[in-house]
Amino acid sequence: MRAVVLLDNGYEELEAMGPIALLRRGGVDVDVVRVQPEDVTGRFGIMYTPTIYMKNYDFDQADCLILPGGPQHLTLRTNPDVLKLIHVFADTKKICAICASPTILGQEGLLKGRKYTCFTSLNEDFGGEYVDAYAVTDGNMVTGRSAAASIEFAFAVLELLCGKEHTDKVKASVYYQ
Repeated sequence: MRAVVLLDNGYEELEAMGPIALLRRGGVDVDVVRVQPEDVTGRFGIMYTPTIYMKNYDFDQADCLILPGGPQHLTLRTNPDVLKLIHVFADTKKICAICASPTILGQEGLLKGRKYTCFTSLNEDFGGEYVDAYAVTDGNMVTGRSAAASIEFAFAVLELLCGKEHTDKVKASVYYQ
C-alpha cells in the first residue's frame, strides 16, 4: 500500500508526522508531497523533508490521500488541483482527513450521507452524521477530530489500508492500548 500525505504552509505537524511515522512502522509506503514548488513549513515552524513537489508526483501510484489539518486547510480548499485530487481519491481510492481538513470534504459534498468527525467548532451541516469521536471510518474515508486524535487517526488509516489484524500488531509493537 502507498499513502501520500499532502502538505502546504501551515500544516499541523502532529497531524502529519504522527500518521507518517505510524503508517511507515506498519509497512505502508508513505510519500510526503508539497503543494508549493518550494519547501513548506508547519504552523509551528517545523519543515518536513524530504518532500516531493505535487507537479512532479504520480498520484496514480498512491492508494490513499491524507490531508493533515492546521491553517493549511484554507489554502488547500482554494487550490483547484488539490480539489480535483480530493475528488479522484474519494471516488476511486481512499481519502483521509483530520482536524480542519474534513471540512474541505464537507464543502465539496463528500460527507453527504456519511459518518464523519472534524475539529468540533468547524463542523457545519455537511449532509452527513457528525460523530463525537477521535477517528471515524466510513467506507473508503477516515476522518479525525484534532491534533489530539493523531494516533487514533493514524491507526484508523492503517486499518483501512492493511486490516485490523495487522493494525493490532502495530499497536502492540508501540504498547498502544
